[in-house]
Amino acid sequence: MVKIRLKRVGAKKAPFYHIVVADSRSPRDGRIIEKIGTYNPMTEPSEIKIDKEKVEKWIKNGAKPTDTVKALIEKAK
Repeated sequence: MVKIRLKRVGAKKAPFYHIVVADSRSPRDGRIIEKIGTYNPMTEPSEIKIDKEKVEKWIKNGAKPTDTVKALIEKAK
């Protein structure tokens, strides 16, 4: 099953995330299929950049976003 989820790439105590499409069996920071955005919770307000066309394409093809990513997509609209 394919999921749209967060991949942590930030330093210790400074989180930064890539919003990625990955197989649900791969580890959190493991192999990905495609990077479709970024999320920086450290800025005020949080910075969210998402390629909406790619998100729609992946959801149409059966990818399931996690609860956190679902909330970020709603916030970015």
